[in-house]
Parts: sequence; C-alpha cells; structure tokens
Amino acid sequence: MDGHIRRAPSSAHWRTQEMFLIQEVMNLIGRGLRLDQVAREMLHLLSEIVGLNRGRIVLKDPEGEGYHIAHSYGLTREEAARGRYAPGEGITGRVIQDGHLIIVQDIDKDPTFLGRAVARAQLPRGAVSFLALPIRVDHRTVGAIACHRIRHRERALSDDLTILRIIATMVSQLLTLNERVERKTRALEEHNDMLERELRLKRARYGIIGTSPALLRALTQVEKVANATASVLLLGESGTGKELFARALHLESPRRDRPFIKVNCAAIPDSLFESELFGHERGAFTGAIEARAGWFEQASGGTIFLDEIGEMPAILQTKLLRTLQEGTVVRLGGKREIRVDMRLVAATNRDLATEVAHGRFREDLFYRLNVVPITLPPLAERRSDIPDLVLHFLTQANQGNQRNVNLTQAAVAHLARQPWPGNIRQLANFIERLVLLASEGILDVEDVRPMLKGALVTAPSAFATSLYHVPEREAAPRAIGSVRPYLPADSHGHAELQIALSQAGGNKTRAAQRLGLTERQFSYRWRKLQPAP
Repeated sequence: MDGHIRRAPSSAHWRTQEMFLIQEVMNLIGRGLRLDQVAREMLHLLSEIVGLNRGRIVLKDPEGEGYHIAHSYGLTREEAARGRYAPGEGITGRVIQDGHLIIVQDIDKDPTFLGRAVARAQLPRGAVSFLALPIRVDHRTVGAIACHRIRHRERALSDDLTILRIIATMVSQLLTLNERVERKTRALEEHNDMLERELRLKRARYGIIGTSPALLRALTQVEKVANATASVLLLGESGTGKELFARALHLESPRRDRPFIKVNCAAIPDSLFESELFGHERGAFTGAIEARAGWFEQASGGTIFLDEIGEMPAILQTKLLRTLQEGTVVRLGGKREIRVDMRLVAATNRDLATEVAHGRFREDLFYRLNVVPITLPPLAERRSDIPDLVLHFLTQANQGNQRNVNLTQAAVAHLARQPWPGNIRQLANFIERLVLLASEGILDVEDVRPMLKGALVTAPSAFATSLYHVPEREAAPRAIGSVRPYLPADSHGHAELQIALSQAGGNKTRAAQRLGLTERQFSYRWRKLQPAP
C-alpha cells in the first residue's frame, strides 16, 4: 500500500530545485547572452522548475507612453502584444506606479484584475493566483515581473515569492548592466562620430573625399612625414589625385603659410623647361627683356610640386639633382648661385625604377626623390569611397551647370561596381557628363548603364580639370566611350606613329588626335621608339 501513496515533495526537494534554478540563471548571465535571451530562459526555468507559469517581464515601451510585455514565456505572440498598461492600470500598472508587490489570490474574484493578455478560458479551472513584483533600478521602479500560479499547490506561497524576488533582483541587475553598456556604447559611438567628423573636415580641407582603409593609410603616411624636409615621391595610377596629396603635405607642414608651387613637367616644352624651373637673366635668350625668377625661387620657403617628373629631359635632371643637393639654383644666362629653401614633392604614374634601368632617368636623382615614397590607391581599392565621391561630384556638377540631377541608391551602387581604370578623374568626368546629358531629375541604373557603355562625348571639361588640374593639352582629343581611353605606354608601334604624323603634315598635336592620344602621350611614345644615337 505504501508503494501507491503519493508523497508531497519535501522542503529539501524544493530547496534543491531553487538552487538549481538560481545556478542555471547565473550560468546564463555568465555566458554574456543578450537580455532578451536571458530573460526568456529565466521565465522558462520559473515555469518548469517551480511551476510559476506564463511569466512576463513588463518594461517601458520605447515607442509609447506606457509599459508593455517585453519578455515572456508561455504566452503567444498575440497575447504578449495585448499586454500594454498605463501606470496605475490594472494589477501590473499599480505595481509599476506604487513600487509594491501585489498578490491576487483568485483572479476571478478581484475586479481590478484585467486579464488583458491571457483569456480566462486559456487558464486552468479552479482558483488561479497572480503574483506581480516591481523591478527596481537605482531606487526607481522601471517595470514588473509577474506570473500565474495555481492557488492550491503543495509548495508554499512564501517560497514562490522568495524565488520571484531573487529573479526580480537579477533582472534589475541585468537591466542596470545593459543600460550602462548602452550608455558606454552610445558615448563611444558619439566619440567615433566626432572623430569621423573631424577626419572628414580635415580631409575636406585637403579636398580629399573618402574613408576607405587604403585612403586612410596613404593619408596617415602623409601626416607622418609632413613635418620633415625630405623629398616625397607620390606614386600611383593616373587620376588618383596626386596634386591633392601634395597639397595635403604642404598644408600639414610648417610651410603651410608659404608658397605652394605646382609644375606639370609634361606640359612644358623642352625649350622652355630650364627657364621655367630655374629662371633666366635679362638677355639670356631672344625675348628675355627682363630677368625672371624660376619656379624654384618662387617656391623658396614653401613647397614645390613637380608632377609627371618622369617627363623631365635628361639634361635638366642633372641640374635638378644639383639643386636638391646644394640648395641653390643658377638662372639661365646667370653666373651667381641663388640659395633656395623649398620642400620638393614629386609625382609620377610611371615606373621610375624601370626608367632608370633603361637609362631614361638618372639613378642618383631617383634615389634622391625616392626618400619617402607614398603609393596612392587606385579607385578599385577604394570602392567604399565611390558613393561619397559620386555625391561630391554630383554637387559640384549641379552647382557648376545650374542643374538638379540626382542618382538612386541602386545607381550609385552600380557605379561602385565599375572598374574605373581612369580612377577619380574618370569618375569626375563621367558624373559631369551624366549631369549635362540627363533628361530626368532622378537617374536609376537603366539611365546610367547606356552612358557607361559609351556615347560620343568630349574630353574633360573645365569643371573636371579645375578639380584635378588636368593639363590643358590633355583635354583636346575627342573619344568614343564614357571617357578618353587610358592606354598603356606601348599601345602604338613606330609605324602607326609615323603614318599618323605623315597624315597630319608633321603636326604632333593633330597626329595625337588621330590616334586618340594627348600630345604628351604621342611625344613620349615617339621618343621612346626612336633608335638610340
């Protein structure tokens, strides 16, 4: 007979269950799970281990004035959604408003019990109790924890209240920790935003747009060497913004208030090179009616930027090396040395080491220039910057042409996937062309795609050249496609160049136009293919 008698669980059994519950909750917290995961599992354990069912944690509604069931176990989604309370409304609202425990012995006999979340038909027959305790953070009530309980059960009500108080305290600690983490996260985000704004403002001062890692690495190098006096060699493909980086070096240096002189070596005729760089005395040549200071003298105290330095004639490479070594210049037709103090920044898109190997560039000058080489990333390595660049060029083009053209996000994303072999200059030219030819105010992918495939266009306009200082002689040819083609140095053989030159009556500019080249590109290929003397 004794084997068939059902004995009530002992108090020792319940203590074991309670300790197991607390241990499991502490393990959850120790694993660093999210608040919603920990809260739901807490309520699950309350139901499974000690029989407190349909538990819910009610917190402030972030989108409203009242409170709502933020976490629950045993409630359907629809039931939880109905659990919304104003302070003082029903049992839950009163607990939150007054900050005191409320025990409803029988929900069927308490007129203030709303029964809003769970219909009475969904609960067990017989007397059902409802327990609600406040959740407090920093001496203020922020919510409530509540559950249903079968009134007549073998476990003491006082034990249930004790375990609920422990769980409420743990929820309070979790909310406090969560609030502190969110506060620190917001502070960190605000600090990062502030740094990002400062960085954007700094880059905007340089005219350099973007936040990609490749760009930031190059800018970091610029800032590291800005205060030095050593020569800097900017390397990279055409159109990567070398002049902007040279200006950034100048603006970051102690010479920022002195002259910044930019010289495009590819745009100076060989006959004028020496006079332009080193100056001349009166009577040094026909037409020299007065003395003139060269670019090195004019840059004294500041920075001189020699772009396309690989185009410098060999004889002047020697004179440049002497200037860098001795810090002096001698004007054309002059005899006295003039001391100059300038920081040299040079740039090239050619492989100077290869040029040295072929005897087209002085090795000692190369090493003198290559003290601090900085490689500028192509646009293909800066795809995350393309949306910012597109917006920048759109704004510039709209303002410069009195237009109001915009791109959809899909169109911008499509542009970011393009190869852009001509880099930033090519992108700038394309955006202005898009603005000028647009027939709609908002352009989508289908509007952009035909332009990318190619339409008859002119070369870079004044807008694009003003942004990136494209030499005027490069802006002459017309091209098929979205931009002028970017061709390798060996794109034309000697026979092709000779035929084009003959057809153009010996005029290199017209010969270059026939081949889709600039005069500088034509001249470089022509010189390169001439037999050695």
